[in-house]
Amino acid sequence: MANTYIFDMPSIIATKRDGAELSPAAIDWLIGQYTSGDIGEEQVAALLMAIYLRGMNGAETAAWTAAILASGERLDLSGLSRPTVDKHSTGGVGDKISLPLVAVVAACGAAVPQLSGRGLGHTGGTLDKLESVAGIRVDLSNDQIRQQLSDVGAVICAAGASLAPADRKLYALRDITGTVESIPLIAGSIMSKKLAEGTAALVLDVKVGAGAFMKSEQRARELASAMVDLGTAHGVATSALLTAMDTPLGATAGNAVEVQESLDVLAGEGRRTLSRSP
Repeated sequence: MANTYIFDMPSIIATKRDGAELSPAAIDWLIGQYTSGDIGEEQVAALLMAIYLRGMNGAETAAWTAAILASGERLDLSGLSRPTVDKHSTGGVGDKISLPLVAVVAACGAAVPQLSGRGLGHTGGTLDKLESVAGIRVDLSNDQIRQQLSDVGAVICAAGASLAPADRKLYALRDITGTVESIPLIAGSIMSKKLAEGTAALVLDVKVGAGAFMKSEQRARELASAMVDLGTAHGVATSALLTAMDTPLGATAGNAVEVQESLDVLAGEGRRTLSRSP
């Protein structure tokens, strides 16, 4: 049924500015309008700052994530012969674990449909690292994603235009408005993409420490709990680990050198560099 509610952005911004709860209908409306280009960036930026300062409760975060997910398609991987599983890290300095891990998991017989992001705040993005390799292409269609998963068991790519398109816009806006380190916004961004990619199981690596978005264990646990709840509610077997990010991870920090370090690990060299600082 079409949404017959009528909302306006000044009222929605004021509601969150004053610490009140946004209704699921209001969230559905604003995400839909923003995705279609009918709400200005300045108004959404104001709302993001209000959320950053006032937070969102569990029901709001669930509605926010569901609305972003509903802005596009959910990839159907039911035709694959392999079980599907993915891993996501909240990011840190020198965190290149996804690169060797995806290859190892695929070699063990699973399919890993990893939709990754670019750098956010001070953290490097997996796509940025991959694009340091000349000629690599990270923009794939849904059919190409399914074909590569069938052929080799792994893909690391950007979310296509049809997968959580609202997050693509919100992700970029958070990066330039000082609203990155918001637990509900981080949870909604990560989980909307992970749910859209169609994986059956998900392991979350929630970084905590001086080089992470979450500086304290308490906030890291809060983020991990929110994401596990979101994944479980959508039928994805989801678990989370808290890992330290007080020093750079591994021996290198920088896109190209992190790719090379990952290749060294897969070749059986430099195994200690991803568990100890240089």
